[in-house]
Amino acid sequence: MSLLKLDNLETYLGQYHILQGVSLSVEKGSITVLFGRNGAGKTTTLRSIMGFNSSSTGAVHYNGQLISGTPTHLISRKGIGYVPENQGIFSSLTVEETLGLASAKSTGNTDEKMDWMLELFPDLKKFWHKKSGLLSGGQKQMLAIARAYINGDGLLLIDEPSKGLSPIMVEKLMESILKMKEKTTILLVEQNFMMASEIGDYFYIMDDGKIVHNGRMQDLKEDKETCQKYLGIA
Repeated sequence: MSLLKLDNLETYLGQYHILQGVSLSVEKGSITVLFGRNGAGKTTTLRSIMGFNSSSTGAVHYNGQLISGTPTHLISRKGIGYVPENQGIFSSLTVEETLGLASAKSTGNTDEKMDWMLELFPDLKKFWHKKSGLLSGGQKQMLAIARAYINGDGLLLIDEPSKGLSPIMVEKLMESILKMKEKTTILLVEQNFMMASEIGDYFYIMDDGKIVHNGRMQDLKEDKETCQKYLGIA
């Protein structure tokens, strides 16, 4: 069952035609990875889903409902959490305050969601009263993901979570995202092919604002020609 469906999405940023008829679907309970070189349109796709970038044509459906043209805060309330590439956390707030704000905006059992995030990311509990700006890069990413999940646990859009992290932290993050599939659905933008190919169920590849290839992750791992052509992976 498709939880998220994009149909022929066209998005402009100023005079630039970024998304050129993007169509994709995300199956409920899966991790779907959006690949592509820098500038392919991956981040714009996530921002268009969230309503930050308005699309000129095409449609976005979430859980069977049309959400194209819906204000971002209302899209979030429908159960979609967004983790931007820069994490988007306020450095002056503590971990407690950051997650508390997410809980205040959330619907459903926030205590249960909070407990699960602290179980999944024990560093957040350890640094509960520490200001977010003083956390390590990996801890900030954990906080950003936890905040997004508490705020909207139906679907998570996560942009480049491994960027700038050490290999050990990438491995920890990979394990945590894989566990999150038990309770949510994830659309992941990721340049780290090793990480993404280990945890993803399905994939889409973007090139110059268009979807050029898609399928099951296992098939992509064996398709050296496609990996070389679109991702530069030998």
